[in-house]
Amino acid sequence: MSKTILVIGTYDTKDAELNYVCDTIRTQGGKVLSMDVSVLGDPTAPTDISKHRVAAAAGKTIQDAIDAGDENFAMQIMAKGAASLCATLHADGKIDGMIGLGGTMGTDLVLDCAQALPMGVPKFVVSTVSFSPLIPADRLSPDIQMILWAGGLYGLNSVCKSSLSQAAGAVLGAANAVEKPVRDRPVIGMTSLGSSCLMYMKLLRDPLLERGFEVAVFHATGMGGMAFEALARQGYFAAALDLALPELGNLMVGSVVNAGEDRMTNAGAAGVPQIVSPGCADLIDFAGWQEIPAAYQDRPFHAHNRLVKSSGLSGDERRQLIRLIAERLSQAKGPVHFLMPLQGVEEWDKEGEPAYDPEALEAMIDEVRKSITVPKSEVDAHINDQAYADAVLAIVDGWIADGTLSMSVSSAA
Repeated sequence: MSKTILVIGTYDTKDAELNYVCDTIRTQGGKVLSMDVSVLGDPTAPTDISKHRVAAAAGKTIQDAIDAGDENFAMQIMAKGAASLCATLHADGKIDGMIGLGGTMGTDLVLDCAQALPMGVPKFVVSTVSFSPLIPADRLSPDIQMILWAGGLYGLNSVCKSSLSQAAGAVLGAANAVEKPVRDRPVIGMTSLGSSCLMYMKLLRDPLLERGFEVAVFHATGMGGMAFEALARQGYFAAALDLALPELGNLMVGSVVNAGEDRMTNAGAAGVPQIVSPGCADLIDFAGWQEIPAAYQDRPFHAHNRLVKSSGLSGDERRQLIRLIAERLSQAKGPVHFLMPLQGVEEWDKEGEPAYDPEALEAMIDEVRKSITVPKSEVDAHINDQAYADAVLAIVDGWIADGTLSMSVSSAA
């Protein structure tokens, strides 16, 4: 059966480009629903979903958007309506994937549309600002695909056709090939860094599988934490093992390697049981191409690769971070257990390694004892030791036994 792709954009200013995408999808055997999110102008031919229907889905009219006299406000009306229609069209079985085109305006809108669709529904954004720091992590959906629209600001040309044709083929191919998540086991979401730094995922995964869970491990380098938070917000997890927290430290000091302002809030807001540890909460991550700011240049430093390099947090900064963690966990609506490994929080936090700072670790431990008000315990081990993994599993087993952690499969997501 042919798949139907929703093609979203401002058909008043990008009519030729959007219709090129529609035609390319049809040429490859797909079907198209076109959605116009323009405000001022009109397409050369009517779209399947008009701008008037989009505005109405937001409880407004196009005239309301025009009368606002504010382009940002007007496009937010259209974004609200378009996202609502996306969710409805998918729920009604009328679309199998989505692609949107835009500059900053269109991208802003299409990001909302992508977030309105569940995991496993192909969602492609073709944008002149793809991969730009203009786009914060918390605006991205967990499985969004972005393609740079080179040469696409105005008018069709051979350069932008190369991007658009690939995008059209990609979204249709994804709709044909996607293996959507199967919810036959409760899912545990776990945060970690790579195994050269944090190794507990290797010690925890098989025992959790044996207990009947599916385990999804998220790379806590900004985008991974974003995806973790998005799925936690949807209630996708039976439990969250949030054991790697460098993104919060990065957020605290203003590093770009963060997962957004809502890091460590969504599982708690959804009432999802959480086990939390300060894995890698001693480090600040910087982009490999950036100079480390002067304030951190005299500290222990580790170049992981050409993409990521890290500097250490001082004892006072670790105390500040623990207080931030404590404040966020105190707002959780579900069970929380904070587990503190006393002998170190990542592989380089060992004697002889670049991030070894026993005084700063002691400051962190002291602040945990003072500030963490949720249930907590300590394990006299390094975070990469078997004893730490055993302590995590003991909490899981206790929650299974007392019914805190349900083994039934959630209908969310």
